[in-house]
Amino acid sequence: MATDGDEWLTVSEAAKISDYHPEHLTRLIRQGKIKARKISIVWLVDRVSLLAYIDIQKKRSVKPPKK
Repeated sequence: MATDGDEWLTVSEAAKISDYHPEHLTRLIRQGKIKARKISIVWLVDRVSLLAYIDIQKKRSVKPPKK
């Protein structure tokens, strides 16, 4: 779903892209870790914000080899 030039995803769509459970995504939204807006009862997740969060998490999980 695109609005105002941004791409907004439902939590279900975001879950498919990220492999995170929808409840986990809702928690991340409420913690302010990913950008989202609520329209009526539906959360819409900003695609760029979601992808940036995923990228940060991937970088955190990569540990340099010990010497």
